[in-house]
Amino acid sequence: MDTIGEFLTRVRNAGLARHEKVDVPSSKVRVGIAGVLKQGGYIRDFKVVKDGKQGMMRIYLRYLEDGRHAITTVDRASRPGRRLYVACDAIPKVRSGFGIAVLSTSKGIMSDKMATEQRLGGELVCTLW
Repeated sequence: MDTIGEFLTRVRNAGLARHEKVDVPSSKVRVGIAGVLKQGGYIRDFKVVKDGKQGMMRIYLRYLEDGRHAITTVDRASRPGRRLYVACDAIPKVRSGFGIAVLSTSKGIMSDKMATEQRLGGELVCTLW
C-alpha cells in the first residue's frame, strides 16, 4: 500500500473539489512533505493533532486569485514497486524551475532547491507544479 501516494491523491482530489481543508493520517514523512508544500506555497498551512494512535494531519489548501487550486499536477516518481534515487547533480528541474521536486535525503524530506544547495541526493518522492 502506497501511503504517500494516497496522501498526494487526497490533497489533489480535495483541491479539485474546492474543499477548504482535508484530513489525512499523520506520519513523519507526510509531515515532511506537507512542510515542503507549505514552504513552496502550494498549501496555506497544516497542523498535526495527536489522538493517542497515529494522529491526524489537517491540511489547509491554497487557491489562486482566479479560484484554481495551487497544485496543478502531482506526479509520484518513486513508488513501492520501483524506487527512484537521484544524485545531487541529477535532480530534475520541474517546469524549468516553476515546480518543485520533493526528495527524501539523509537529512530529511526537502525540496529540490534545498537538496541542491546542500549537495544532497536521495529518493525522488514526487514532482508537482
